[in-house]
Amino acid sequence: MPGSTAQEMPSAQRRVEPRLRTLKAGKIAFNNHFSVFDCIVRNMTKHGACLEVAGSVGIPSVFDLILTDGNKHVCNLRWRYDNRVGVEFAA
Repeated sequence: MPGSTAQEMPSAQRRVEPRLRTLKAGKIAFNNHFSVFDCIVRNMTKHGACLEVAGSVGIPSVFDLILTDGNKHVCNLRWRYDNRVGVEFAA
């Protein structure tokens, strides 16, 4: 799209592996878990995920993703576009 940068828009060519579609509820937590956004995990691999959010404004570059099944991931924000963000799980 015109005016978009790699930081703003996903690119399938940069993925290490294909992501598997999913539909899981989760929470984006930061500020020692005092700040929380609800999200939906739209697709995921062992290295990262695409999250659907109400809005991407205010989501920090590093946060915890807490899934309803109890799994937690420290995430690095890789891109944001409209109501979706792409994250890479920290090693």
